Amino acid sequence: MEQCRFSVIVVCYNAGDKLEKTVNSILMQDYESYEIVVQDGGSKDGSVEKLRAAQEENGKLRVFTEKDNGIYDAMNKALAKAKGQIVHFLNCGDTFPSPDILKKAAVYMEAHQNAGIYYGDIFNEKTNSAVVSSPQITPFVCYRNIPCHQACFYEKKLFEKRQYDVSYVVRADYEHFLWCCLQEGVTPAYMGMVIAAYEGGGFSESRENRKRDRKEHKEITRKYLGRGKCLKYGFLLAVTLAPLRRFLAESPVFSKWYNKVKAGVYK
Repeated sequence: MEQCRFSVIVVCYNAGDKLEKTVNSILMQDYESYEIVVQDGGSKDGSVEKLRAAQEENGKLRVFTEKDNGIYDAMNKALAKAKGQIVHFLNCGDTFPSPDILKKAAVYMEAHQNAGIYYGDIFNEKTNSAVVSSPQITPFVCYRNIPCHQACFYEKKLFEKRQYDVSYVVRADYEHFLWCCLQEGVTPAYMGMVIAAYEGGGFSESRENRKRDRKEHKEITRKYLGRGKCLKYGFLLAVTLAPLRRFLAESPVFSKWYNKVKAGVYK
């Protein structure tokens, strides 16, 4: 396959029906210039075998099986195989919510060239609400809450210069985003649209990984922002009741209301 516009990357390991669900949502896209790179870690549940027939029928789908050392190592392996100018990552179980996501993204990118990173919002299926991203990526946003990788499109050249740092088990995507913005000078462009439907309950949200998540966040933010800014931003989050706001954002009862208020504040 010659170079295409988009490479949509899906990494998996024993994902069951979630893998097919995700891949099907990509295959439904009504934009022509894209490929799907499925990077499998050696699944034993038959989920990847289901894709083999689809791979033979559809040249857009490429499936690779290779042992890896975790999610970000698998993403790096997939990036090395991707042929698109723009890369996007979807987790198993996550989907494109409509067939025109890539088409809309391509139109936006033509009007806002060379941004490096293009991002939007996600729809959280767990709370049944849209999660709105900040329309500007400031140092405080970098400390507080950047868009998740399902909401981001990256120019592949950013990964050709530097892939994910696999020493970060939970937050390698966060570290790479901060590297792009705070070291490489990338100014991400906000697309103002829902990019992906997010299943929720991902790897970083498990109870055993939350402690490591906090540790890696502290290490990464001090690396790129410095101790002084981290203390300042941590204080701002404390006085603005960040734990309460996180509870509201994750609550199926209050999340819709909370995200509507947040969208209004951003506007």
